This record gives sequence, structure tokens and C-alpha cells, in this order.
Amino acid sequence: MQTAIDQFRSNIAHVRNIGGLYTSIRSMTTTALDLSDLLRTQLVMCVSALDHYVHEVTRLGMLEILSKKRQPTPAFLRYDVSIGNTLQALGSVDDTLWLDEEIRTRHGYLSFQHPDKIAEAIRLISSVELWNALGGSLNDAPKNLKTRLQLIVERRNKIVHEADMDPTYPGSGTRWPITSADVNDAVGFVEDLCEALQKLL
Repeated sequence: MQTAIDQFRSNIAHVRNIGGLYTSIRSMTTTALDLSDLLRTQLVMCVSALDHYVHEVTRLGMLEILSKKRQPTPAFLRYDVSIGNTLQALGSVDDTLWLDEEIRTRHGYLSFQHPDKIAEAIRLISSVELWNALGGSLNDAPKNLKTRLQLIVERRNKIVHEADMDPTYPGSGTRWPITSADVNDAVGFVEDLCEALQKLL
């Protein structure tokens, strides 16, 4: 499971590098040059890093359960697998490749960004009450953490699905405002969230 957090840290470093690029270019130019899309890219990549981390930590945790390195959870025991992979599993009880393929196929269509979806994924590998535990780790109410994450994800969705256009001014090409401070706050929050989650698992 260490590889999941290592990759997350690498992804977040990449996100911060985009922020550094924004700051560097901003210092050499005037405000006439619109660099806000670098900030939008940063926010999108930040949420992507979170999503990828949850995918990976869930997949690795499920493989650990199959290898008897971790206790199965009720959600894991209810996990549906295809007949083809079941037959493969019966043919080689020590092989975990079949489950790895199953998880990648089934989860490949899912996103783990919304608080409820993240909790659902983590239940496959841990019985921890996720948001209560994260609230304790981060000294904040679970509801506040979930709301904050939802706002970040909603903004990401506006960027990737709506070109971040402000519907108040239709046809004007006006995008929602975005600041470096807002993005840095979001990146820091997601980083703290994943680091706390890793410690819980």
C-alpha cells in the first residue's frame, strides 16, 4: 500500500510544480496575459491525484486481503466477480492477478472523488468509519471535511465539463474567477486528507 501514497506524493508534487510555473510566469508578465488556466489545470490534477490514490489504495488493499495479509471486510466479501475470473481463481488459488484484473476493469469506470464514493471504496479494505476517523485526525467535523471536498470536486467538474464558464454572462466567454490562494488551499487540503487516510489504513 506504500506505493499508493508514494505515487500520490509524486502526483501532488507535479501539481505544485504547475503552481510554481504559474508564479514564475506571473512574475515576468503583466496581468494582460491570462494565466488562470494553469490554476484550473492545477485544480483538475489535484482532484485526479486524489481519485488515483483512492483507486490504488483500494486495489492494493483488496489484493492484500486475498493474500491474507489483511482481514476481509463485509464489503470485500460481497464484491462481485465475473465467472471468467472466478474460474481463473479456482484454477490457481495462489494467483492474485485475476482479482487485480477484475478490480481494474470494474473500477475503471468509477471515480472516487465524492466523499460517499471514497467511503464506499475504503469499506472494501477497512471497516473504519472513514469520515469520523478523518475528522479526528484532521481536528475538524466530518461534515466540514465532506463539504470542503465536495466544493473542490464541484469546481473541478465546472472546469472539465463546463469549460468553467460563468452562466450569468451567456455568450460572453466569461469564466468563473480563480486565484492561486484558492488552488493552494485546495491542494493542501487534498494532501492532508490523503496523508491522514494513509495513516488510518
